[in-house]
Amino acid sequence: MKIVATTSLLIVGWLCVAACGVVVAGEVPSFRNEVMAVLSRSGCSLGTCHGNQNGKGGLRLSLRGQDPDLDYLTLTRSLGARRVNVQQPEESLLLRKPLLQVPHEGGRRFGVESLEYRVLRDWIGAGMPRDGAAGAGAVRLRRLLVEPGMSTLVGEQKAQRLTATAEFSDGTRRVVNDLAVFESSHPGVSVSGAGEVNFGEVSGVRQTTVTVRYLDQQQVARVEYLRAVADFRFEAPAAVNAIDEAVFGQLRRLQVNPAKLCSDEVFVRRLYLDLTGLLPTREQAGSFLSSTAVDRRARLIDELLESEEFVDFQTLRWADLLRVEDKTLDAKGVSVFHRWIRDGVRSDRPLNQFASAVIGSRGSTYTDPATNFYRALRTPEERSESAAQVFLGVRLQCARCHNHPFDRWT
Repeated sequence: MKIVATTSLLIVGWLCVAACGVVVAGEVPSFRNEVMAVLSRSGCSLGTCHGNQNGKGGLRLSLRGQDPDLDYLTLTRSLGARRVNVQQPEESLLLRKPLLQVPHEGGRRFGVESLEYRVLRDWIGAGMPRDGAAGAGAVRLRRLLVEPGMSTLVGEQKAQRLTATAEFSDGTRRVVNDLAVFESSHPGVSVSGAGEVNFGEVSGVRQTTVTVRYLDQQQVARVEYLRAVADFRFEAPAAVNAIDEAVFGQLRRLQVNPAKLCSDEVFVRRLYLDLTGLLPTREQAGSFLSSTAVDRRARLIDELLESEEFVDFQTLRWADLLRVEDKTLDAKGVSVFHRWIRDGVRSDRPLNQFASAVIGSRGSTYTDPATNFYRALRTPEERSESAAQVFLGVRLQCARCHNHPFDRWT
């Protein structure tokens, strides 16, 4: 019975270690799923280090490990494979530099007791197989999950542990906290390498978004903190639109009162700058400030929205976005396109109709002014990138050369 019990404990312990993402003794690490993750987690493949376009210190890796095949050749073949030592893995430059056993501009990246060290050492010692043990070559990351995706901490509870789980193409799942990268959007909120988010003693911070990255995929988790003030009273101006309602609802839940209404002097200045790009004249400011009408602010908003200055300012903004300029269009093209945009602003043309007219335009750039959009952008790539950025607020330019570092575009 004693032998059986001991064996059972060993099996349970082995399963726990494997589930926690730790490399098990005797297993050959996968180059694609573990070695590449270690290089990314250690910061080696970042744009500030060897992932730079020109590399660093004579070593260039793909940015954030997005080209494992190229990185494999770089590490195992370039410069006569001088960075790895199969006979004595511990003597490999790939290990000695991040340990600071030899000079390294990037500093110390991990220790000899770390998972990062063991993964690299065991992979080198196994002869640097291209993708792990036999049969592992076909296994690819299919999906990355982060739980909880949204969490709320209250009172003395100021820490939340996140769990990153990788789903692979062979149907297996694995917790990869020890191989993933965790980054907090707020500098005042820390997140450990193990995925523990901590609000600490920082005052005023109520929310953070944690980006979790493993191999070529990333997910986000949102964590918020409530002080749980028993006598909290929410005080806010009356909501006048759906945006106010959404913002005030979130602030109420976080127990944060919005700023008080600004003074009339501040309001008139801000409004003129926002809607017309101009400061109010002395007469305009004086007229507003001397008014006793209860709805004087709403009246001024309506007045400025109907002004020629508003039309001029919004036309200028759209002309900048759509690249109405002499260096891309001829003089007549600039004139007709600018006039077409101005007419749309003056007539309060709905944005969906405006966007449809621009994107779906065809014909002569003189008789169909919106087609000048395509004259300024010659290639399909430029047109799709510009349309996505102008009308959707999505930047695709990064994905031309590599996976977008902060978005899902590849």
